[in-house]
Amino acid sequence: MSRVGRLLIPLPKDVTVEVNGDQVRVHGPKGELQRELPEVIRVKIEAGSVRVERSNDQPKSAALHGLMRALIANMVKGVSEGFQKELSLVGVGYRAAAKGAKLELQVGYSHPVEVHALPGITFETPDPTRVIVKGIDNQAVGQASADIRSVRPPEPYKGKGIRYLNEKVRRKTGKQAAAKGK
Repeated sequence: MSRVGRLLIPLPKDVTVEVNGDQVRVHGPKGELQRELPEVIRVKIEAGSVRVERSNDQPKSAALHGLMRALIANMVKGVSEGFQKELSLVGVGYRAAAKGAKLELQVGYSHPVEVHALPGITFETPDPTRVIVKGIDNQAVGQASADIRSVRPPEPYKGKGIRYLNEKVRRKTGKQAAAKGK
């Protein structure tokens, strides 16, 4: 049996979970999320927690069991606390500015680059070289962060680019260090 799927999902006081056929809907103070369930997965709501069960022991069902439990747990966390990712801009003149539902990046191109927010995603720029992506859907927060990073990924020689906060970038030595070694 799946070790992840076996775990109960504790529900905070202000979060409710509804199951209608093959749909799971989670309501909380930050919003509402819903997801379709595979036919081999059942969700039961018990006192203050949610249990995810599967109908058979097929390998695909076992994989879906753990996956759906993790996705529902992320839905509960998202509507109660929310998710966020921080990005850092490294480079001379690199800066970002949040303008409503879009983010304007100046990252070494001849023109500013605009990144539009996915539904349910907000951008914050506490200072010009930091971007915070917030939302209730973990997958959407991760996708928006990846889209921003893909505008100018960190390069290995000088380390310039957009990176996740505390991301380690492997640096290469370059031509001069290789020439000295001969």
